[in-house]
Amino acid sequence: MNPVVGWGLAALGIAAGYVGWGWPGVLLGVTVLVFWLLLQFSRSLRVLQRAGRAPVGHVDSALMLHSKLQAGMTLLQVLTLTRSLGQRLGQGEATEVWGWSDAGGASVRLELRGGKLQRWTLHRADEAAP
Repeated sequence: MNPVVGWGLAALGIAAGYVGWGWPGVLLGVTVLVFWLLLQFSRSLRVLQRAGRAPVGHVDSALMLHSKLQAGMTLLQVLTLTRSLGQRLGQGEATEVWGWSDAGGASVRLELRGGKLQRWTLHRADEAAP
């Protein structure tokens, strides 16, 4: 969700609480807003704790990760899919590049711009000699 829309809805909820119940309604609206923020913070910590326990830049299957990616995903959503922290491959002026690889040598390279996934590529291991 767009942050402007989210904060606008929060302000609208607090204003509706004031119109409907006065100051107790504002207090209820602020309480709900703080509870929602705590839920988001707790979710972020759980994802980071789980990712921190796994080897950096490793996924079970790079091909499965590649198939589940969608443009516009945040890094937190990608970390939820990979269950591991990515290996930073580079950083441009407005672009961050992260990578994950699997045991078979295949790797996925992600480019994020402004915190959102823009592009991703799958690199397979060479299958030259048996």
